[in-house]
Amino acid sequence: MIPQQIIAVSNQKGGVGKTTTTVNLSTALAATGRSVLVIDADPQGNASTGLGIDKKQRDDDLYQLISGTITIDQAIISTNIKGVDVIPASTDLSAVELELASKKDRNNRLKALIKNIKTDYDYVFIDCPPSLGLLTVNALAAANSILIPLQCEYYALEGLSQLMDTVEMVREGLNPRLTIKGLVLTMYDSRNNLSSMVAKDVREHLGSLVYKTVIPRNVRVSEAPSYGVPVLLYDINCAGSEAYIALAGEVIKQEKNNGKTR
Repeated sequence: MIPQQIIAVSNQKGGVGKTTTTVNLSTALAATGRSVLVIDADPQGNASTGLGIDKKQRDDDLYQLISGTITIDQAIISTNIKGVDVIPASTDLSAVELELASKKDRNNRLKALIKNIKTDYDYVFIDCPPSLGLLTVNALAAANSILIPLQCEYYALEGLSQLMDTVEMVREGLNPRLTIKGLVLTMYDSRNNLSSMVAKDVREHLGSLVYKTVIPRNVRVSEAPSYGVPVLLYDINCAGSEAYIALAGEVIKQEKNNGKTR
């Protein structure tokens, strides 16, 4: 049973709010009654941590799944968040690129595995590592859209063209259905003129590809992962929670618009 919405959350730059967006957008969508699976494709395993999965619970993780030692049903773990399941990651996943390098199906391994999902999820989010390596290519080959978090800093657009080139390469060689779901501006500081300038610049360059919702720089968002919960469970009333709820609303609006992406 292949989910209709398979979304790769990707940006090769680290520290842009990619995992934070994956965890909190998934939680916000689940709060509306949607069922969500998060696939943690980053060896750092931060999405797993943010969803409350202890490292002791990660023996059956994405590495074991890709290696063929377990089935996808065995890899899926229920979280304490109603409506959100996860395939966790551990540092073992860092060995995958080397192990798959000589395999003929190395770029489509994740796509083949997702086809075996039995649960009818509304959304599958793939949290990609901060690189354009084999794990990210697998995610883009499996997804039908890509969501790109973009930090409101001076170098926000740096590297974006490289990511777009990778998306085009995947379209041409592996996955012609891949579209841009949208770009979300993160770590916005309303007290900083640079944030406003960057946001304006990004919107001028990319227009309707950019979501209206902007994720603010918010201490509660930063604190939540240390407690193993999304910010929506840590402090539902903070600015970060309100922003992710609004972003979920935009994503649902896209879904209702005949499933069209931007």
